Amino acid sequence: MTTISLLVLLLFSPAAGPPAPESSRDDPALNAALSRAEENRGELETALRRVPEDERAALRTLILGMPERDLRSLDADFILEHCRLAHLAWRESPWRDQVPEDVFRDAILPYASIDERRDRWRADFRERFLPLVGQATNASEAAAILNREIYARLGVQYSTQRPKANQSPYESIEAKTASCTGLSVLLIDACRAVGVPARFVGTPLWSDGSGNHSWVEVWDGRWRFTGAAEPTGNELDRAWFSDRASGAHRDDPRNMIFATTWRPSPLAFPMVWSPGDATVRAVDVTDRYTQEAVDVPDGMGRVRFRATREIDGQRCAAELLLQNTKGGSVLFSGTTRDERFDANDHLTAILPLGTWLRCSA
Repeated sequence: MTTISLLVLLLFSPAAGPPAPESSRDDPALNAALSRAEENRGELETALRRVPEDERAALRTLILGMPERDLRSLDADFILEHCRLAHLAWRESPWRDQVPEDVFRDAILPYASIDERRDRWRADFRERFLPLVGQATNASEAAAILNREIYARLGVQYSTQRPKANQSPYESIEAKTASCTGLSVLLIDACRAVGVPARFVGTPLWSDGSGNHSWVEVWDGRWRFTGAAEPTGNELDRAWFSDRASGAHRDDPRNMIFATTWRPSPLAFPMVWSPGDATVRAVDVTDRYTQEAVDVPDGMGRVRFRATREIDGQRCAAELLLQNTKGGSVLFSGTTRDERFDANDHLTAILPLGTWLRCSA
């Protein structure tokens, strides 16, 4: 939805572009961003002229954080719609007083998380999802509700057969499938649409070499995490990958945990689907996950299980029973993950080392 403003006909040479708005004068950083926009500079300056005065500082932050491809392609209507609806969601949320201005600008205002296609999702997602969180009293509760509800309502599920990793919200809705990356983008946008600060988090490689993963953090006075489409009731900070995250190595970029940010940062988010693309800024959040490590007691070891079908190699759900060969006592039971779950989500058991086991499936 475009911000309503007085229509003024301006006659100018197309090569010269519209006059620079007042807000860009004597602002070297903003002028540098406008210069990088090249032929699209006029659209950004139009947005700066038309934005309400009390939203101009936030719009400046948004422009300063834009990757160059966005500076050169996004039109004024797109930018103003996201800016207006982001402020509306923030101001009307019950937890507004718990969300500082800088958190709003970093985790509600942005129209994108990574390098996904730029969609106009805010108005649609606000209409769809605001009724779901009407009784939520805090951002964490709202995020948990959205994680439980939106995927079934949208008909989107995890699949390794998704068209691509970095799907936009509507690409995932159209495909009905998404990777952990696409699912995370979808949950983040749903959160932002209703005023919940959310950001994209992930690691390029687990320290045990078992693959990469992406998930979501939401702000509720502090950053909390959750797996997208992997709700744990009303709780956050619980996920199947908690133990793997606890083994991250902050001295090795391959095994660090990164969160995206719109702020200036020397770090780039390592997008494994687009190696070498350093356009998405990031912060290192490794320490917070390793400080919450889940210890394995002495004499015990962590073992992960996956069952596959012989006919096609696809993962399947199998009831697993582990018994001690001496005495037959049951040490562990559970169900392996099938293709509905993240490819790195394995049934995990903590078992005594040096013990012979009988496995029944």
